[in-house]
Amino acid sequence: MTIHQRTGLLGGTFDPVHRGHVAVAEAVQQAFDLDHVLLVPARVPPHRRAAPVAPPADRFAMVTLAVDARPGLVASDLELADPSPAYTTETLQRMLDAGELATQLFFITGADAFAEIATWRGYPALLDQAHFVVVSRPGHDLQALRRALPDVANRFREAALGIDPHAPDGGRTAIFPLEADTPDVASSAIRHRLWAGDDIDDLVPESVARYIREHHLYTPAPPGRQLA
Repeated sequence: MTIHQRTGLLGGTFDPVHRGHVAVAEAVQQAFDLDHVLLVPARVPPHRRAAPVAPPADRFAMVTLAVDARPGLVASDLELADPSPAYTTETLQRMLDAGELATQLFFITGADAFAEIATWRGYPALLDQAHFVVVSRPGHDLQALRRALPDVANRFREAALGIDPHAPDGGRTAIFPLEADTPDVASSAIRHRLWAGDDIDDLVPESVARYIREHHLYTPAPPGRQLA
C-alpha cells in the first residue's frame, strides 16, 4: 500500500530568497500539516519580463542554505533543468506523472499572484492538479479575492486538515485562503539595498547574506540603475 505524503510547493525566482519566503513556507507547513514543502526556484519565470539577476545555480544554492536545519523544508531543482519558462501547470503535471496525488499536493502562492490566476497557462484545469493555498499579501483582501473570482468561488474552503477522499467533495482539490503574519519583504528591495551598499542581514537568513557577500552577487549596480 502506497502512503502519499502531503507536499507543499512554493515556486519563485528567489533572487534572492529571503525571510519572507521561509516564513510563508513554514506557516503553510504548520497550518496544513504538510510532511514537507518544496521551495522550487524557476530557471525562467514565465510572468516576468526581466531575467533573474543571479544565475540559477546561485539561486538554488541560496535556497538550500535558507532551508538548512528547518525540518520539512526542501530545496528542489525541479524547474532548473528546463531552459523554457516554468509554468505552474507543467510543474504540477510532472509531480502527478511521478505518482503524486492532486489531493495531497498544495501549491502555495500569494494573493497578489492568485488575483491573476485567469491569465495563467492551463487555467482553469490547473486548479484540478493540486490544492491552491493563497497566502495573504499587503493590499489584497482574501475575502475580496473570492468575490473578484466568481468563476472559482465555489472552490474556496476554510480548512484543509482531515480531508477525507471518501467524503463528498473530499477527493476534489480546493482553494484555501490563509491569513499569515509573515515579513513583508521583496527580493527587489534586497537587490536595491545591495546596489546601494546597505546591509541586508535583517531581510535574509545569515547564511544567505554570507553567500551573497562571498560570491559578490548583485554588485555592482547595473548601469543606469536608479537607487532612489
